[in-house]
Amino acid sequence: MTEKIVLQNLDSQQIQEYQQNRYPCFFVDKIVEAVPGEYAKGYKNFTYNEWFFPAHFEDEPNVPGFVQIETLTQVFLMTFLTFPEYKGKKTGFVSVNNAKFRKKIIPGDRLDIIAELDSYRRGLAKGKVKGYIDGELANEVELVVSIPEIMLNFRPNTNKEQ
Repeated sequence: MTEKIVLQNLDSQQIQEYQQNRYPCFFVDKIVEAVPGEYAKGYKNFTYNEWFFPAHFEDEPNVPGFVQIETLTQVFLMTFLTFPEYKGKKTGFVSVNNAKFRKKIIPGDRLDIIAELDSYRRGLAKGKVKGYIDGELANEVELVVSIPEIMLNFRPNTNKEQ
């Protein structure tokens, strides 16, 4: 029986060892816990000095939807990029489904995120992610994310000998 790996309290520098997102598009402050192949839990503290607040409704600042999706995704990446063989690999969206924004996120809010990996095969990861503010569901999404380098290994051979 193999022992389950549990990663805990990864700060922003440690998270960036696993994924390639960087400022200004790196949004996760901490990964509280991650079990490769199962789930990841993390959070993002939104402060008024974020680059997107002044430009997104100056009179009523809130977190744009694309930032919310990307933040949820970055926690989701930790469900499979934490396998040693995938650490630091490039990823890409395949699909973003059933995104729901249930609560406005404003400066001062902390978004607690729980990502679950439903399946991982041949470089494709599928799962669900939910974000909470003060215990209340704020947003959620279903994702399919690829590791293109891994997917290339499963491309059909189209070389036909004559």
